[in-house]
Amino acid sequence: MTVSKKRITDYVSTIAHVAQTSHYQVFFSGLTGGLTNFLESKEVNNRFILEESGLRCSSASIPGSSLATASINGNYMGVQEKMVHSRIFTEMNLEFFVDRDYKIIKFFEFWMDYITNGSETGNVRKSDAGYFYRMRYPRDRDNGYKCDKIKIIKFEPSYGKELEYTFYGAFPINFSSTPVQYGSSDVLRANVTFNYERYIAGKETSIDVARQEQIESIVDDYGRTPEEARRIVNGGNEVLIGFDPS
Repeated sequence: MTVSKKRITDYVSTIAHVAQTSHYQVFFSGLTGGLTNFLESKEVNNRFILEESGLRCSSASIPGSSLATASINGNYMGVQEKMVHSRIFTEMNLEFFVDRDYKIIKFFEFWMDYITNGSETGNVRKSDAGYFYRMRYPRDRDNGYKCDKIKIIKFEPSYGKELEYTFYGAFPINFSSTPVQYGSSDVLRANVTFNYERYIAGKETSIDVARQEQIESIVDDYGRTPEEARRIVNGGNEVLIGFDPS
């Protein structure tokens, strides 16, 4: 077998084609009505949660998972086999820039307060020595504290390829912010750790590339102009016989 010789320049395109850490976006969705109303009473409106909170995420650690195994006796004497019995998901950490209205801090502080605020029927005040916490039920349709979905979408500078992680049943379990101090000033940040039931890693897609291929197909096969084809692909009402937009 002969081994072909290659120069370093032959590997440049391969080495340079690596994903970067600096392009991503975070989305929250599916908070229950009880949690949403509670947050709005604390001056954290739904628009901030859905549209602005994710934009303030300064860093996100995409978690991993592991498979837990157990040893069992195999078919042969003295031989043990490993069998998987469950999948373990690690916690997710997000860091946020704190806005001047402190809505990010209020968002997570009051979310955690809502989780432990199930003792509203009692007459004990929080300032009393005998105050106790009564946790809410996590999956109550109207008053549960779990978020249906948190999405982290990782994409490249060209905005073409993306990889989407969807976390189901998420809720914060730890909140800490950067200490304030005199002297040198820095941007205030808040760190939040989330637990969740599971996550699904979406397959790598290329939305822009796929759309461009559809546009070129319409131009070549149906004789349309690029502008006409672009309108059709981007949601126009016109239907082309024999054209499958999926």
